[in-house]
Amino acid sequence: MNYPLHRKLLKKSFWIRKLARALNARFRYADWRPCLQRGGTPWQKADRHAGSSKVLVATCVGSQIGSTILESMLAVALSLRGTRVEFLLCDAMLPACMGCEIGFLGKLTQGNGQPLTRSFCSTCFRPAYRCYEPLGLPIRRFSELLNEHEIAMCQEMAQKVPVQELGFFHHQGLDLGEQARAGALRFFARGDFGQEEYAEKVFRQYLEASIIAAEALGRLLDENRYDCAVFNHGLYVPQGILGALCRKKGIRVVNWNPAYRKRCFIFSHHDTYHRTMISEPVSSWENMVWSETKEKRLLDYLESRWQGTQDWIWFHEKPLLRVEDALRRLGVDLSKPCIGLLTSVMWDAALHYDSNAFPDMLSWMFASIDYFAKRRDLQLIIRIHPAEIQGGLPSRQRVADEIRKRYSAIPENVFLIGPDSPLSTYAVMQKCNAVIIYNTKTGIELAAIGIPVIVAGEAWIRNKGIAYDVSTPMEYIQALNRLPRPNPMSSGEILRARKYAYHFFFRRMIPLELMEPTGGNPPYRMRIDTLEALAPGASPGLDLICDGILFGKEFIFDPRESPPDRSVE
Repeated sequence: MNYPLHRKLLKKSFWIRKLARALNARFRYADWRPCLQRGGTPWQKADRHAGSSKVLVATCVGSQIGSTILESMLAVALSLRGTRVEFLLCDAMLPACMGCEIGFLGKLTQGNGQPLTRSFCSTCFRPAYRCYEPLGLPIRRFSELLNEHEIAMCQEMAQKVPVQELGFFHHQGLDLGEQARAGALRFFARGDFGQEEYAEKVFRQYLEASIIAAEALGRLLDENRYDCAVFNHGLYVPQGILGALCRKKGIRVVNWNPAYRKRCFIFSHHDTYHRTMISEPVSSWENMVWSETKEKRLLDYLESRWQGTQDWIWFHEKPLLRVEDALRRLGVDLSKPCIGLLTSVMWDAALHYDSNAFPDMLSWMFASIDYFAKRRDLQLIIRIHPAEIQGGLPSRQRVADEIRKRYSAIPENVFLIGPDSPLSTYAVMQKCNAVIIYNTKTGIELAAIGIPVIVAGEAWIRNKGIAYDVSTPMEYIQALNRLPRPNPMSSGEILRARKYAYHFFFRRMIPLELMEPTGGNPPYRMRIDTLEALAPGASPGLDLICDGILFGKEFIFDPRESPPDRSVE
């Protein structure tokens, strides 16, 4: 993710990060008061308490500033459409949550790690509450749902779980152990706990938080019949638990996340987009009427991805596009077949997927290196994801370190391109006969420009009839045995890949022109003068999102066939 200089400094100084967090809490949240004062008539006329539909906007973690901006806007828009809306915020009741990041603690110690949230709550609940309070909508708090005795019982339950069973703990039919493990790994920014001194204590705190959240949120949902719950991401603690509870109780779930393209967001029904993008039926896009306009729009956008000019998420300001000399210096012989391998950030969305061929990304990568060590007729180019060091939460477990720990000598036909390398991933992969991925979304783009892709993990290109999907280690080896591919992708295969890429980048990414890119954290801010901008008919993207929340309409946006509006992208 590319940020200005001040964002890069944050990664180097614990004290600057703490200062920035405090300043963000004071100045980065949306202030609805001027807008209400300028255009208060629609808000005064809106029947915010008598609508037939009741929606829970469950931000939960108020320190997620981007979430408060978008979700407060959704709350206003839904209210203007006659919906009863309630907010949900944690008010320092959970001992751990997705708002906790080890990078803001400096060094984890016994003191600052009990509970984890002690260091974060002051810049979480109050700023979010100040953002929401002027709207006059009900704000539900976690603390009103459980008493001290009930919280103590949850804590005792978590402490009694044997350490080896923490990740498998179930309560009320919910897999809380998986959510707690994913949350703890995200806190440590690792794919496993390794030698972390406080791993068990942190894991237990996330399990304790999961149990408390399950009890509190279960009571909230039982006492209030919501038609739909809307909240960001749908993973980790407490959002992952809320989603599971809603599904169990028959309450519709809508999850969302910022998309790649500027001013665009992805919304999904029922579950986190990490799962629904894999299971989405191909009927949503495969019969799309293709046109020269769509083709040009897509290819222009994919070309822009090389430098991120139309995105608010990218990793290199000036990527190196001419990569031949750099690859030769690495030792790559471009006259021989090359196979690309793209890693992902090891801690990201560390959940179980039944279709994965391997238990985790590291196991897949080691199996790949072991295989190619015996295939001297091929060269494996491993591109380590730039987000490993440049993302919003830099990884504390590095892929290159893990490779060097396992192999005293890296095979001569295996080459590493580090996360800090300016080499363009796209330009390097274009030199490859095929590319192997685990869960990166780059496979969508590569297939669309004719590069064959093999999928071993939960990549969104899986189940689309585009890539070669493998679900067992044996299937994976069989796929590798077919390399190098004797023929390029056919025109029919490329067309199918382009249809899905267009669907993903232009139909699943819903434009909200009211969100202005900032280049910082959060990556957007809201720009509206009056509430009329949120009324029905004012924004096609917002209308679609509200219809999806209220009526279950699919979150598929159909852009015009005219040339793209650069102000939206």
